[in-house]
Amino acid sequence: MSLLSLQNLLKSFGGLVAVAGVSFDVDEGSIVGLIGPNGAGKTTVFNIITGNYRPDSGDVVFDRNDITGRATHAIVRLGIARTFQNIRLFQNMSVLENVLAGCHCRANAGLFSAMFRTPRQRSEERRAVEHAMRELAFVGLEHRHDNQAGSLSYGNQRLLEIARALASAPRFLILDEPAGGMNEQETADLTELIRAINDRGITLLLIEHDMNLVMQICRKLVVLEYGAVIAQGTPADIKRNPKVIEAYLGIDC
Repeated sequence: MSLLSLQNLLKSFGGLVAVAGVSFDVDEGSIVGLIGPNGAGKTTVFNIITGNYRPDSGDVVFDRNDITGRATHAIVRLGIARTFQNIRLFQNMSVLENVLAGCHCRANAGLFSAMFRTPRQRSEERRAVEHAMRELAFVGLEHRHDNQAGSLSYGNQRLLEIARALASAPRFLILDEPAGGMNEQETADLTELIRAINDRGITLLLIEHDMNLVMQICRKLVVLEYGAVIAQGTPADIKRNPKVIEAYLGIDC
């Protein structure tokens, strides 16, 4: 069953058409890769899904609900979380505080409770810390919870972003070049982490240029060029597709 459906998305910036009639589905429980050359429109598609951009036309349907153009915070509460191509952490805050920021969308205590530190608010805060620590343990960073986020290695900052996204309790996780800047061992560890996230019942959509990674873990690939879908199918199908070889993969893939 389709959890996310993109239907004829169009987005232009002035005279530049960044997304040109993009349509594809992401089945619940799957891992789907969105690939293509730089400038193909991949991150623009992500920004439309997550409410950062409103499409000029077309629809974004999540769990049979039209979420086109909804506010980003509302989309997060529906169960969609993301990471970014360029790391966006609170560098001067602790690792734990960064993950707690991801818990905020699930908080129920109001302003009065927060101001007066009511028992309800303290209980909720305690549960949030416990939840954040579980997500840090899941990505292997629980022992760094007191460190400043900016003190972590590049690879660990990537993992911290994933932990923060998971803290919002998503059903659907969007990863924008999660292996970017990682070494071979970090990428191998990330591959296993993505599988473990999927094993939790979370559906994933990712942009990634590491073809070994996407060929290993994705059940479906969607290929963009100049803002349009030129192919979609299994990794084996995409690897043999002449259009994709010419536009992106090259003959040695």
